Amino acid sequence: MTANPTWTPASRPGIIPLHPLGFGTVLGRSFAALRRNPRVLLGFALVVQVISFIVLIVAVGAVAFLSFSRLQNLPAGSPDHDTIAAGSTAIVVLTGFVLGLAAAALGIIVQAVVVTDVAHGAVAERMRLPELWRRVRPVAWRLIGYTALVTVAMLVGFGAVTAIVLSVSALSVPLAVTLTVLAILGAIPLLLWLSTKLLLVPPVILLERATIGSAMARSWRLTRTRFWPILGIVVLIQVIFGAMAQVVTIPFSLFGGIASALIAPTGDPTTGGIVTLVVSLGLTEIVVLLIQSIAIVVQATATSILYIDSRMRHEGLDLDLLSYVERRDAGVSPLADPYTAHIGRVFARPPMAPAYPGYPTPGYPPAAPPAYGPPPGYGTGPAADPQHPAPPAPSSTDWTAPGSGQGTP
Repeated sequence: MTANPTWTPASRPGIIPLHPLGFGTVLGRSFAALRRNPRVLLGFALVVQVISFIVLIVAVGAVAFLSFSRLQNLPAGSPDHDTIAAGSTAIVVLTGFVLGLAAAALGIIVQAVVVTDVAHGAVAERMRLPELWRRVRPVAWRLIGYTALVTVAMLVGFGAVTAIVLSVSALSVPLAVTLTVLAILGAIPLLLWLSTKLLLVPPVILLERATIGSAMARSWRLTRTRFWPILGIVVLIQVIFGAMAQVVTIPFSLFGGIASALIAPTGDPTTGGIVTLVVSLGLTEIVVLLIQSIAIVVQATATSILYIDSRMRHEGLDLDLLSYVERRDAGVSPLADPYTAHIGRVFARPPMAPAYPGYPTPGYPPAAPPAYGPPPGYGTGPAADPQHPAPPAPSSTDWTAPGSGQGTP
């Protein structure tokens, strides 16, 4: 006991409870996390992705306009027409490829910032964008390199399958069609399996400062017993946002069709009809872009939560996070990073006790009823009756008949 006891407030709750999470909890907290730090998760992420998309479209359009406008200055039938057209096409494709890579790199950085922010939000820490960038910057190139490695592997696989199909088509077209269908049917489960097993690579690189190879091995191990829940959450999030995009774009499509019919009822292309169509398509694309941007943020949030949940189940990360929160709230400084402590620890959780006495834990046989001992203060049973020896049988000399005169003085 202390002379001056003080009251210590309870620790602030994070975006997730610090214990192994269920399917619904992971899915729900992936959406609820957007309210925790909206300036980073929504503001920064959406602005960067929208601006990068707009810059990509405008830049490619400007390059295409400037490149192909040279064809108008050529005289009719000029022999240089095909050469200039091919060069212009190559310039546009190269520009789109380079800017697409830059936009993809920005998207990777956005996801890295989101994953790092969610990891700190799990211990009730709200970090500003400069602080998040300082944590992401040392390993950003590893994350970009991993994405490039996956992209190259997919291109090589696609190219190999395409080459095989083309070589077979020279011998038999029906066989080539059959091979194409089989390749597509086989590629779908293969991609789902690999993407699920390697889903946790970005959080491992960002939070554990791991290399690309070790991060891939870590993700493979952490998802060993959690494959189906992880796959279900990822697919369900994609289905939700895909359905949302379809529902939201229907009003804009109807508006464009009705407006075009009212402005040009005969079907003749007029300036008003063209403008209406362009505006309708532009609004539709903007809405779809916003939905896709939010989907990317939610997907990154779910990935971070799944990483934390997998480590809590396999390595007892929840104990490290709880210790970190308690020591931080107690004013202990400096504190070690809880995500880099006990990496790879084998942690076996004891079976949970039943919620009520008499009911077994799920997955275990019912327990036998307890034996009852004797009541306190009593013996084992009633006392036995005292046993007395039987008297001996009388002999013939000890007894005389009355009146015989024997035995009298």
